[in-house]
Amino acid sequence: MDILDEFDINIIKELEKDGRMAFSAIANNLKISNTMVHQRINRLMEQGIISGIKPVLNEKKIGYDWGTFTGITLKKDQDSAKVIEALKLIPEITECYYITGSFTLYIKMIAKDHEHMRRLLYEKIDSIAGISKTESLIELGCAFKRNISL
Repeated sequence: MDILDEFDINIIKELEKDGRMAFSAIANNLKISNTMVHQRINRLMEQGIISGIKPVLNEKKIGYDWGTFTGITLKKDQDSAKVIEALKLIPEITECYYITGSFTLYIKMIAKDHEHMRRLLYEKIDSIAGISKTESLIELGCAFKRNISL
């Protein structure tokens, strides 16, 4: 049995167009009942398929012109939980991933300018106990960002 059926997929596609769309509008567009839309969205959220409906901020429009992808090498990989908790306290870090290869963690970070980025890297991240080194790539703009196609 597939996790998502045709109704689920169509509901998700409607939400991708506008996450604030009323359930009744989705129901009307798909020619199904409002109750069915409500039940399906609740189930998709309970299953973790939809993790939330929230605004997507344009970081550059609110003054964050710099972005980096930073690989983090830990002194001991066992310290990852403590390091991640410390990284969560830095609001400019928007994403954090476990990865394979030269680094243990990979983060996406935004800053207002190069001085802000320097302070984040040298004063906040490098001071976290357990971090051995970092290596950053400057982001020059997002070509595209999207959900997986259903």
